Amino acid sequence: MRMSLRKRLKAQPVILETHGGAGAVFRSCYADVESGCVIETDAAKAEKLAEARPSWSVYQAKAEQALEHGAPPHLAVNFLDVDPYGEPWPVLDAFFRSERIRPDTIAIAVNDGLRQRLTVQGGWSVKSMRTALERWGNVALFERYLEICKWKLEQLGEIQRYRLTHWTGYHCGHNDYMTHYAAILDRRPPRRRARKSNGATQQ
Repeated sequence: MRMSLRKRLKAQPVILETHGGAGAVFRSCYADVESGCVIETDAAKAEKLAEARPSWSVYQAKAEQALEHGAPPHLAVNFLDVDPYGEPWPVLDAFFRSERIRPDTIAIAVNDGLRQRLTVQGGWSVKSMRTALERWGNVALFERYLEICKWKLEQLGEIQRYRLTHWTGYHCGHNDYMTHYAAILDRRPPRRRARKSNGATQQ
């Protein structure tokens, strides 16, 4: 899925990997990428990630907090890879709401582990699902979770004037508890302010 997304991006990827782990995703998908950033909470793992990626920026931090502060401030990230232990929505929310360089097109790949918590009407306990609960109801969260993921990503993109132009996703793993999805978002130009000329309003 990640390699297919790279081909669709049609640009030199600038990767932001929010959960570096042991580096398996990097070795499989991004070893040829010169410019990128990886975040990892564990100090020993972060040190190994830095050794393996001398041209990348490496942060030892919690992903959500690092993104809230604009990490990495010097890179125009156009490929976001989110692979947490559980739900991705707080991390995605932090990315879209933070101040950072925004390229016109961004690719997003997500390994989402939230669906398992929604099996027994668990949506009430998940803060990120509150707006989805209002729209779909608690019972539908598990069965329609992939549809909800697309909708939520569209909502986040709107914060920064992005529109979703490509989407793919599927459930996998034990009892289909995992959800993988990938998207391309393109940024709309800002609307020009209307100006008055000789009593007429022009765009």
